[in-house]
Amino acid sequence: MNYWLLKTEPEVYSIDDLERNRQTSWDGVRNFQARNFLRDRVKKGDQVFFYHSNADPSGIAGIAEIIREGYPEPSAANAKSKYYDPKHTKEKPVWFAVDLAFVKKFKVIFALDQIRQIKGLEKMPLLKHGQRLSVQPVSSQEWARITQVVDS
Repeated sequence: MNYWLLKTEPEVYSIDDLERNRQTSWDGVRNFQARNFLRDRVKKGDQVFFYHSNADPSGIAGIAEIIREGYPEPSAANAKSKYYDPKHTKEKPVWFAVDLAFVKKFKVIFALDQIRQIKGLEKMPLLKHGQRLSVQPVSSQEWARITQVVDS
């Protein structure tokens, strides 16, 4: 099993939206490195930290689970979609999506400032200066440390 951190702006799609909907397609990723993670490495059963970015505070809002591995993103082929890309075709898809399901909402957002204070997370991609990827790997040690702190 792999672990991931997926970023979203809560006014676009929040943990509350995921809790209400129970599952969603994770689409609209327009960065090639993040796309490669979705296409090649994110697998069914992987666990996800659901992260609210550009929020007050920014932080981990809860946990989700991957329920469908990477597949060509339908919205990229839809000329009416804001995610439309004319280079994306059935024969040669450019962009990929995954589906995820709600697992748990944290009682309070586990804020970025709190995450920065935890020993052992210094190498976490989220904490690297200038890191803006919307899909980031999380090591099993980082996952265990964060969930331990949140659940305590």
